[in-house]
Amino acid sequence: MTTTSAVEASQEVLELPLLPRRDSLAFPRVFAQFAILRPAFQRAVEEALSRDHKIVVVGRGNVQERDFQPQDLYRVGTLTTVIRLLRMPDGSATVWLQGEHRVRVLEVTQTEPIYRVKAQVLEEPAVAEGQHQALMRASLALFEKLVRLSARLSGEAYVAAMNAEGPGWLADFVCSSMDMEMEKRQRVLETLDPVQRLETVNVYLAQEVDVLEIQHKISTEIQETMDKSHREHYLREQVRAIQKELGELDPHLQEMETLRKRVEESGMPEMAAKKAKDELERLSQIPPASPESTVLRGYLDWLLTLPWKAATEDTLDIARARQVLDEHHYGLAKVKERILEYLAVRKLSQGKLRSPILCFVGAPGVGKTSLGKSIAAALGRRFVRVSLGGIRDEAEIRGHRRTYIGALPGRILQTMRHAGTINPVFMLDEIDKVGVDFRGDPSSALLEVLDPEQNHSFSDHYLEVPYDLSKVMFITTANVLDPVLPALHDRMEVIELPGYTEEEKLEIARRFLVPKQLQEHGLADGQLSFSPKAIRRIIREHTREAGVRNLERELGAVCRKVAKRVAEGKTEPAWLLPQSVPRYLGPSRFTWGAAQQRDEVGVATGVAYTPAGGDVLTVEVALMPGKGNLTLTGHLGDVMKESAQAALSYARSLELRKYSDRVPLDGDFFGTHDVHIHIPAGATPKDGPSAGVTMTTALISALTGRSVRRDVAMTGEITLRGRVLSVGGIKEKVLAAHRAGVRTFVLPVENRKDIGEIPPKVRRDLQFVYVERLEQVLDVALREAATVPGGAA
Repeated sequence: MTTTSAVEASQEVLELPLLPRRDSLAFPRVFAQFAILRPAFQRAVEEALSRDHKIVVVGRGNVQERDFQPQDLYRVGTLTTVIRLLRMPDGSATVWLQGEHRVRVLEVTQTEPIYRVKAQVLEEPAVAEGQHQALMRASLALFEKLVRLSARLSGEAYVAAMNAEGPGWLADFVCSSMDMEMEKRQRVLETLDPVQRLETVNVYLAQEVDVLEIQHKISTEIQETMDKSHREHYLREQVRAIQKELGELDPHLQEMETLRKRVEESGMPEMAAKKAKDELERLSQIPPASPESTVLRGYLDWLLTLPWKAATEDTLDIARARQVLDEHHYGLAKVKERILEYLAVRKLSQGKLRSPILCFVGAPGVGKTSLGKSIAAALGRRFVRVSLGGIRDEAEIRGHRRTYIGALPGRILQTMRHAGTINPVFMLDEIDKVGVDFRGDPSSALLEVLDPEQNHSFSDHYLEVPYDLSKVMFITTANVLDPVLPALHDRMEVIELPGYTEEEKLEIARRFLVPKQLQEHGLADGQLSFSPKAIRRIIREHTREAGVRNLERELGAVCRKVAKRVAEGKTEPAWLLPQSVPRYLGPSRFTWGAAQQRDEVGVATGVAYTPAGGDVLTVEVALMPGKGNLTLTGHLGDVMKESAQAALSYARSLELRKYSDRVPLDGDFFGTHDVHIHIPAGATPKDGPSAGVTMTTALISALTGRSVRRDVAMTGEITLRGRVLSVGGIKEKVLAAHRAGVRTFVLPVENRKDIGEIPPKVRRDLQFVYVERLEQVLDVALREAATVPGGAA
């Protein structure tokens, strides 16, 4: 370290004991008090007392470390006089020093048993009269603020500062009085010029005053808030005493009494009532302004507003229930029959039957959610719904514990509070969309909700008392059951809602969708009419779905265009005919009727099960010269690729000449030709074994040159021996084929049992062919005419 001004030092060199410091320093003309813990430093002070009472106080740089080396000492310190040394019972000592002069440490001459140094006294330069008066006044004003704001300094410190002679003395005194870092103290000590030293201290002093003013402002605000709270508490106590003298009840006591009456009248079970009374007793003993009081009030409010005994009376009139269901939904005979059976048994058992837990599974738009509302109307119960799509936190079902800020019950109890009765129709929508992450598995929490053996005592983390859900009629909905937890699946009675046929869609549109859209778009009777053929064309050429959601959207588009015309003043009635559909909805989006296309070689029609209810797919096969490679395209999954391999292996082992005497196949044909199997709509992933029959038929058609009937759709898994195995999703596949205009449907004989679920109208329109082997499929699907093989163009 170097001084900030060039000053000539005196030639006096002293060799004295050294007292190193790492937390505070001594300054000239300033009285200092230090605590000394190390015996070596105490011995240095004792030696100074035994001689001339002189000792050098020097700071060190590595203040974070306990030990130090001579090179860690600063080069400027203070020559002091030891006034007194006081020993303590714990072995420590306290020393009082009087600062004399600044000194420069020239050399450390001894480190054991005490430190000794050679030091040269430094003289301060003289200060001209008058040039420092303004600076001293500014420093004194700041120091006065510091003394007033600091709890560590007394008024005597300011009096001592006022009596300091000269800027150097004032700077040293103020610096010794402030709480500063060692580096800042040392910078002041090394500055010999008094005016410059006072300027440096002035900067530090201003910074410290700013910090203390902010601290004082914060503490004042806190104290005012506390004083206000104490004042309010004192006034409330006085008001309470006055009301007691006047015979009036305290509002807080009145509230407690009201809450007690509500607990008695709520009809809670014994355990819940005891919990409510315990919490109410705690609330009565807590000041109303306490934060815990708000938490307890919220908890009691939830306990008192939940339905414990309020219930609606079921409408057990079977005929009326059937009428309500028929008024709201067309078709869905199986679901309606199940609800009527429940009502009949409940009527005979006089309410002893437990509520069923139903699961409606079907494609989007088939009416699962709206069917729940119809069931509630038929039963005379209230309807509530919770969407489970995207839920990933178990607390959404069971709630949060009250230890968390802002805790609430789960969605189950929140919805029960909204229902207001203990026996609503409770719909858990999109149960297959529940997710799982680090916060828990909501599906596992639903196990207790949907189990009739457990839900009479459902436990919510927030409520902490059992809640009876046994009287609730739970209905869940899903598009597919694969993502649903097996244990959860086992607790539900699954009812599948098939896709609608064309005739059903036509009837639904006529009864429900058209009147609804006319009303929503403000169109009066007679301003717009739909012909049945026009609706049928919209169904065939502008929608392809299992439900009626897109159909309703297209009908709404027609209504909007007519509403625009009416708003423009064109009041003539609109009559939608088949030929005018493109004018309202644009060109056709879909081609209806596979039977309207020509038969082709190497092209077969298959069907697939999709979450939307099933669809028709085409399998194309092409042969070309090559090296015997098999190419598969169309975004196929592993199972579907294996089915294609099995189809090729079966075709190679089959005696193809019995299907066409014009087949030019030699023994090396498959080694010199490549086979390419493609399934269009390549952006859509496809998988499963049910296309094995279709791929084999298309491949054999390409090899034999016999075209495949386009009005024949087929499904089934193929084996290497030519057996056709059963597959799933028959209902959805048959409806998809019927929508596409297929006339013959080929399926495994083992799936004959599934035909009973097909609507009668569809069964009458389709010819079903049950097969056990692939040869039977070929007899039905292949035309008699033969051409030169080479595949479909």
